[in-house]
Amino acid sequence: MSDTASRNPAFAAQMLADALLRTVAGTTATLRVAGTNPNTDQSQLGLVATTFAEVPVSPVVMRKLRPNWHEGGQSQWELLVSANGVGSQVHALDLASAESLFAMTVAVTVAGKDYLIESVAANEAVGQVYLYRLLVREAGQEAV
Repeated sequence: MSDTASRNPAFAAQMLADALLRTVAGTTATLRVAGTNPNTDQSQLGLVATTFAEVPVSPVVMRKLRPNWHEGGQSQWELLVSANGVGSQVHALDLASAESLFAMTVAVTVAGKDYLIESVAANEAVGQVYLYRLLVREAGQEAV
């Protein structure tokens, strides 16, 4: 059993990040993850339909990044995700790490809009991840 008291410096940053995300109108994001298919010849040929699962993660906050001034560029957003929320889903799905969860993610849905993950960064304090920063862009209808 772990000590999650606020006096424990390893978990203080996680609790502070959760509190700040909730305070600034944090919401829930839904990760659409690809399910695992059996390793058979039919699945390798694409004859077995891929299954998807909806994985809710909260609290999250989304902010728009400065627009790029090149022609045809899409708006980019930064999705700030609680490490505790991600950790609980990693544990529930019996995955090895948060990186494996993000690698399985096909799309992220926030407030009814779909986004594609371009990159993932983790913020750490005292050796513990307290926040994930996902660089996302709006998904076109053909992408999802």
